[in-house]
Amino acid sequence: MRGEDTPSLMRVKDRLVPIRFPLVMGILNATPDSFHAASRVNVDGALRQAESMLEAGAGLLDIGGASSRPGADEVPVDEELRRVLPVVEAVHVRFPEAWLSVDTWRAPVAKAAVEAGAGLVNDIGAGLLDPAMLPMVARLGVPYVAMHMQGTPATMQQDPRYDDVVTEVVHFLSGRLRAAHDAGIADVLLDPGFGFGKTTAHNYALLRALPRLKLLGAPLLVGLSRKRMINQVLGTDPSEALNGTTVLNTLALEHGADILRVHDVREAVEAVKLVAAFRN
Repeated sequence: MRGEDTPSLMRVKDRLVPIRFPLVMGILNATPDSFHAASRVNVDGALRQAESMLEAGAGLLDIGGASSRPGADEVPVDEELRRVLPVVEAVHVRFPEAWLSVDTWRAPVAKAAVEAGAGLVNDIGAGLLDPAMLPMVARLGVPYVAMHMQGTPATMQQDPRYDDVVTEVVHFLSGRLRAAHDAGIADVLLDPGFGFGKTTAHNYALLRALPRLKLLGAPLLVGLSRKRMINQVLGTDPSEALNGTTVLNTLALEHGADILRVHDVREAVEAVKLVAAFRN
């Protein structure tokens, strides 16, 4: 699944696309309350940021219209559509060759966004928050990211507990991988869900255990960018967490990450290049 000389073929709608891992996913938040203020964009801001990210080497842009930060309230579906669709449409028209992802757990939003130009669905609910999601993605014919989360964004950080966080996340993702394939989704990626119902200790245990998750046989997406697991250790806030993000992204690459989901594309691309140079 990985390596510059061994691209993976993924079905994106009506074509097979060669994907070379590892790659960098840039975050575009069409929300007013994302935890990292600099990532919040309107349509004009999204176009400028998309251009900058693509020029910096992003292989994928992830567009979301409902914040999943800890404590976030659920956004009505009409409001999520109002936020995310104009951004997906505008970015797709301006950059028609760019691979776009929609960050949503709702099947109607996934459908509308893919019809507007998105080519991947990134679901924090792994198909459990909306039972229509897996059948919908199968009909849409795009790759799908299933993420682990304990609870919901509103409750997940209140008191997360596990007997064995690594074993439980591996078991969960194994089951969701099987469910997605059984629903007819050809290409499934897995995300351990750093910060989604986990303490800092849980997060570092999962980072160390990425090789175990690789054994499931699906590409791994990791989202470490500017998160609490950095800030709690360093005494920083999200605006100060770029250096810590780069360190953890480097560790994630060394442990098998295939996609880095980040706010800061240039620095993540540099980490990918330097790790490749180190290996070679």
